[in-house]
Amino acid sequence: MRSLRPIAGIRRLAFAWILTVACLLSALPFGSIATSTPGSAYDWPLTPRPQVVRPFDPPAQRWQGGHRGVDLAAGADVAVLAARAGTVNFAGRVAGRPTVSVMHADGILTTYEPVLARVKRGDHVGRGEVIGLLVAGHDGCQASACLHWGARRGRGHEAVYLDPLGLLGVLHVRLKPLTPADAPGRARPAVAPR
Repeated sequence: MRSLRPIAGIRRLAFAWILTVACLLSALPFGSIATSTPGSAYDWPLTPRPQVVRPFDPPAQRWQGGHRGVDLAAGADVAVLAARAGTVNFAGRVAGRPTVSVMHADGILTTYEPVLARVKRGDHVGRGEVIGLLVAGHDGCQASACLHWGARRGRGHEAVYLDPLGLLGVLHVRLKPLTPADAPGRARPAVAPR
């Protein structure tokens, strides 16, 4: 009968490697990457690179509350840029807030609010092109103004909200135990030989 020891050793080694990488990444100051990852089709919608004041926090169920985008700190009246080339899908008000959305060739729709549009529906915009000006008054914003930047793939009930920072290649590593027994402070049950 084959021994399971080599497999368990490989798992421990892989877990240790992942933990080391996560520790190194967590040691970086938040927002240390100045631009998107080289080769990324997307870029930041504000310049200079903004501080993230509220991260993506999707709800457990689609009908529940959550934060389906990121809030980026800036000043009022700063230029908001298209994160990638695309076609303006919407420019107007949603629930009383000025909003712009851009559909990209990869099927992702990015949204920007509160933004006073400088474009109209159907306009083609290039990556980094000004699509509007940021308006002050975003609820919960701790800066003079905040851009709520969202991203989703699909429409209606099929829509899947995405973390816009993932479009930039900015990763947030969150390690979870492989099994409940791998959780810190918990003893792994002994496996009886067959």
